[in-house]
Amino acid sequence: MRAVKQLFDLTGKTALVTGGSRGLGLQIAEALGEQGARVIVTSRKQTDLDEAVVRLKAKGIDVSSISSDLGDDTSITPLVDEVLARLGHVDVLVNNAGATWSAPAEDYPAQAWDKVMNLNMRSVFLLSKEIGKRTMIPRKYGRVINVASIAGFGGNAPGTMETIAYNTSKGALINFTRTLAGEWGQYGITVNALAPGFFPTKLTNAFLEDSEHGSLVERAPLQRLGDDEDLKGATALFASDAGKHITGQVLAIDGGVSAIV
Repeated sequence: MRAVKQLFDLTGKTALVTGGSRGLGLQIAEALGEQGARVIVTSRKQTDLDEAVVRLKAKGIDVSSISSDLGDDTSITPLVDEVLARLGHVDVLVNNAGATWSAPAEDYPAQAWDKVMNLNMRSVFLLSKEIGKRTMIPRKYGRVINVASIAGFGGNAPGTMETIAYNTSKGALINFTRTLAGEWGQYGITVNALAPGFFPTKLTNAFLEDSEHGSLVERAPLQRLGDDEDLKGATALFASDAGKHITGQVLAIDGGVSAIV
């Protein structure tokens, strides 16, 4: 019987983290690497990736990067080709890349809707399908971690965010997680989702700057926003053997906000 510390160990495992050059994705990549995994991070901008690789390597993490625009369907297969050429196989897939757009529902541009839905949901399906079929199902092992949001649990209060496509995409991602877990459990693959609340990131900074930061903190039972450590423990749980009997679950990491709505 292994000790708890050994259950969380990812030494010898491989991981692909989309949107891994900054924010929550970078924190997740750091968590996986700190537990011993070899990590590839991907995002659109090579300059951001270069900075992320420098930061992660400074922590002793075995990491490399691949620039890829997951909003473009044609980028999926070449990305997976390159990942498999470097790693041989993928043990952990983290679907974190995402986008948002703010506008009233009645004025929401169809182009913006498509951009958000394509990156937040369509690319997750296509990449998960490709990774599952080519490397996880044949090996009868895999960990898929989707980064959803508490925005996927419901709508927005009047006068706050106007992000109908984002909320819709994250709600879809939550049920995608449950459905894929049901289908792929037979292959030894777990599929779970993290649902962060408010973390200061590039995606949320505009909203945080326009809103009363203090009111967001006051609404949370823990009276704080997320920080650069708060996703690490849950990531390690879902990625490792410590979570081998957990699948189809969505874990809110939000300071308790979703518990009191």
